[in-house]
Amino acid sequence: MDAYIAVDVGGTQIRVSVFPAEGTKPLRQEKISTRDVSRTATERLIDLVARLWPEDATVRSIGLAAPGPTDPKAGVVIAAPNIKEWVNFPLQQILQDRFHVPVLLGNDANLAALGEWKYGAAVGYHHVVFLTISTGIGGGIIIDDRLLLGERGLAAECGHVIIDPDGPLCNCGGRGHLEALSSGTAIARYVADELKKGRPSKLPLDPPPTSRDIFKAAQTGDALSIEAFARAGHYLGLFIASLAHTFNPSIVVLGGGVSQTRELLINPLWETLRKNVMAPDYIKDLVITTAALGDDAGLYGALALAQQVK
Repeated sequence: MDAYIAVDVGGTQIRVSVFPAEGTKPLRQEKISTRDVSRTATERLIDLVARLWPEDATVRSIGLAAPGPTDPKAGVVIAAPNIKEWVNFPLQQILQDRFHVPVLLGNDANLAALGEWKYGAAVGYHHVVFLTISTGIGGGIIIDDRLLLGERGLAAECGHVIIDPDGPLCNCGGRGHLEALSSGTAIARYVADELKKGRPSKLPLDPPPTSRDIFKAAQTGDALSIEAFARAGHYLGLFIASLAHTFNPSIVVLGGGVSQTRELLINPLWETLRKNVMAPDYIKDLVITTAALGDDAGLYGALALAQQVK
């Protein structure tokens, strides 16, 4: 029997699954914490893959979703949040030298898009935009059934598209990026700033409310909380309008915790989108929906990447 190994490395946990060559039900899978005082993330990753390596199957390849900017053509992680040693780090070559099978590397958000396209909410669509909206915002774009990578594999860093050059500071140091306007962090920051100005709300100023707190308050009719999600949806709508003009997608898939607020976010998104496309044809039959794979999107994207090796 032949098999593929899919790996999803996050800032807090590493997940590894062994899949049969034909099928999507894991033969074996396990997750561990990324950080450990005694071993590096690389050592922990190698140990976990070795532990799950199937003795009764031939592994065709390993697909790996890595956090942060990644150059899949060179097999290098440029920088990984919360993994200090992964700076211009040749992870692909290290794993190939250890396991002697092809290793394919990709950015986690790009591979989440690939996972949703092949196994999730975007199955059957050929032009896909995927956005994960949580603490930050990541993305992936598929055009004509091909993942958009760009010259160095750095394309579709959607959270850092400039929406308002005079807008709030982003965690990356830039100003007015989508992530600074529509992420869970941005929603929480906006509400905290408004509370400091004396805006009435059911939410306390101390401790500062989280995006989850704001969602719960919005469900009870809190005007400031509803406004915060509408504001985030508005900026997402502006961004998707630009994507509609640039790529003319057939489906937009929203993942991440903030997307679970559904109509609080999606209704104002649609309102802004309709107002800002230059012709209705750009969004004719456009589907905007939530992700189907949840936290497994990156793992199944890593599987889809590994399956490129036959």
